[in-house]
Order: sequence, then structure tokens, then C-alpha cells
Amino acid sequence: MRTHIEELVAKKREFFYEKNTLNIQFRKDALIRLKTNIKKHETEVCEALAADLGKSKEEAYLTELGVVYHELNLHIKNVARWSRATTVSTPYFLLPSHFKSIPQPLGVALILAPWNYPFQLVINPLIGAISAGCCALIKPAPQSPKTNEVLMKIIQESFVEEHVSMILGDVDVYEPILQVRYDVIFFTGSPRVGKIIMKAAAEHLCPVILELGGKNPCIIDQDANLDVAAKRVVWGKCINSGQTCIAPDYLVVHQSIKETFVEKLIEAYKQLYPAEGTQTNPFFGKMVTQQAAARMEKLIAQGNVRFGGTVDVENRRVHFTILNEVNMDAELMNEEIFGPLLPIITFTNLEQCIHEVNHKERPLAAYYFGSSRRAAYFSENILTGGVGINDTIMQITNPKLPFGGVGTSGMGAYHGKHSFDCFSHQKAVVKTPTWIDLPFKYPPFKYMGIVKSMLG
Repeated sequence: MRTHIEELVAKKREFFYEKNTLNIQFRKDALIRLKTNIKKHETEVCEALAADLGKSKEEAYLTELGVVYHELNLHIKNVARWSRATTVSTPYFLLPSHFKSIPQPLGVALILAPWNYPFQLVINPLIGAISAGCCALIKPAPQSPKTNEVLMKIIQESFVEEHVSMILGDVDVYEPILQVRYDVIFFTGSPRVGKIIMKAAAEHLCPVILELGGKNPCIIDQDANLDVAAKRVVWGKCINSGQTCIAPDYLVVHQSIKETFVEKLIEAYKQLYPAEGTQTNPFFGKMVTQQAAARMEKLIAQGNVRFGGTVDVENRRVHFTILNEVNMDAELMNEEIFGPLLPIITFTNLEQCIHEVNHKERPLAAYYFGSSRRAAYFSENILTGGVGINDTIMQITNPKLPFGGVGTSGMGAYHGKHSFDCFSHQKAVVKTPTWIDLPFKYPPFKYMGIVKSMLG
């Protein structure tokens, strides 16, 4: 397997060195071809996502296909402008030299994708790699086999193997893949695996973009609009059956409104997902595997069930569950849940609440529901990858914002131009004429007094 991967990467590197991907029209044509083939296989994508994760076609479009189409349109429209050299101003003491910055593709990219959004989280990083002028090798997660089949078809119809290709396989494929040298690695997944990726990349001094996860807190203050907050929290927690890296992981509710808010959560859930038990609701997805469902059953036992608590391991169905009286030392409160379970703890002082969150590992997202003044304080002081005020999930939807974590929730950011940037190197260029050769920089440094006056 390693020999095959090495040969594949060598072909891509040669294709890159032949400057095929430097042509801007080549990149645009590749992106347009990718969009055309996704449109062609859109129904198959939706069917595959339903099989792998129980996603409705509406959720599949909103969270996977629609996001990808918007990203493709953005890159097709702007890749030429983003690829231009940028002239920078010249300090007077460096005249008559001229300076500019040229975005240069990094080379051959390895994209390691997860299973929770198995279409979007393959294609969106790939768009950035193509737009920047890279070649790419993709390895999707094996837990979403139906989606992988459709992805393979789309990739093979859209690209020559030397430019972009995909390798399928179980977890045993990752070891030989990581033994090969790449020019950049883009990984989406857990912090545990992120450490393995980073260690392997260090052997080749390969740059990495790590999009990880974390325990995202959601603070509900006493002056929040409880009806709206409940609806948005339930939506953010239940989309993709809670298998979302920026989903609210746990609630921190002001003590004075806790019981009222729990009732609001239950009302909101019943309004959004009226079929009791979620097994018959077409808009509530499945856990990715029976093992994942069994893990939810184990986590539920670590708290006091206030609502829900039903798990159907065989059919991969887990009811939205509210948990009271959770032990802060339990696995439930120390690992990312990645399912539709919502533990609730209380607070009375926002400053202390922020202090406690900041002393944990950095989350990928943090949410606050309450007044604008206290929301501003929260945004400025919370240490996190991104913030949502009076909403959940939506900070990811604007491609003009960078999306990424910090510390154990990630390294680097992408979306929109940030995707182009993370697969590029800004190459600094200076051009100095020869019709004059100023003596200031040469030994024996006779003009050091003038130099000091200019710089000091």
C-alpha cells in the first residue's frame, strides 16, 4: 500500500512541477467541472447521506450540498483576483527597490476527512486546494461508505489522477498514508487523531491545518429570550443528530431560570421534531455506527435524565436527551459528546463562568444568549475558536469569516479566501534596479550615522 501511495504522490508532484496547476483558467475549469459533476450526482449524494447518517434531503442540502455550491461559486468568481501578486509600499529608505507578495501553491496536499459531514468536509478543503493551485490526495473516513462511493465517482469524473484522486480503505490505510511526504496536510477530526497527524507531519516538516473539536459551552443568561434561545439550542444540538464539531456540547444556565429554560427546551424539541422518540421523524438523523449509539447509552448513565434518554443501538437512533446533576469529573463532561445529549449545569456569575471555561481546553465554539452589553463582554473575554451570540452554528455560514480552532480545537482556518490562503504561501519578492547602488549596506559602513537617523 505504501508503495502505491508513494507512486501516486510522485505522479502528483511531477504534475505540479510541470506547472499544470499554475494556470488560472486550469483551476477555474477544474472547479466548474467539479460543480457540474456534483449537480449531476446530487440525488445520489442525498441518498448516500440518508443511508450513512439518516439525513433528510433538506438537511443534506442545507448542511452539505448548499455549503459546497456557495464555496465553489465564490472560488470560481474570485480565484483570478486572489492569485494576483500584491504590490506593497516601499519605505523611503529602501527606495528605489520595489516589493510585492505572490501567492504560490504549496504543492501536493493530503486531505483527511471525517465521517460526520462526509461530503462537505471532503469537498470544501478540496476547493481551497484546487483554487490555490495544489494537487490533492483525499482519504475519507471509512464510516460513511455510501457517501464515499459517490464521492469517488465525482472525483474520477472531474479530475485526472495526477491532479486529484481519492483512496478508500479502513483505518489500516492511515499508517502508510502518513509515512509519505506531502507539502501540506489538511485534517478534520478529533484532537486525539490530530496529535497523530501532527507527529507524522513533523517527520517531514510538513505544515498542517487541523480542524478539530471540543466541548463547546452554551451560556444562557437570566435576561435571554428563552423561547428563541431554546429553539436555537435544540436546532444546533439536534442537527446531524448532534454529530457536529461546533454543536453546543453542554449548557450553562443561570440558576434563576434553569427550570423554566428546561421546560422551554422540551417545548422547542417537540415543536421541531413532533414524532416522539425520533425513530419516526424524517428530520432527525442517525448515529453513524451502532458503536456510536452504544457510547451515547453509556454517557446517558452518567447523568440524571430529565427528558429523553431512549437509545436504539441496533437502528442507530438516540433520542434528544437533557441531563441534570452531571458529575463534572465524568467522561460526559470531559470528552466531546458528539451526539444529541445535553448536560445542564448552572451559574450565578458570568465572570466566574467565563473564568472556568477559559481554564479548560479551548473549545471550537462558544455560545451566549443574553443582553448585548453582557454579550460584548463574553465575546471579548472567552477563549475559543469562534463565538455565537443569541444563535448557534451560524458563525460558520459566512465564508468571509475564518473558521478554525485554537489549541486542542485546531490550528489554521479556512472557508472562502481563507481556504485559498491555507493552501498557499505568500512569497516575498524584491526588485532592485542596478542603475544606482547605494553604499549604506556595505562594509566598512561609513554612513552608519545616516542609517541610524533613518531607522531610529
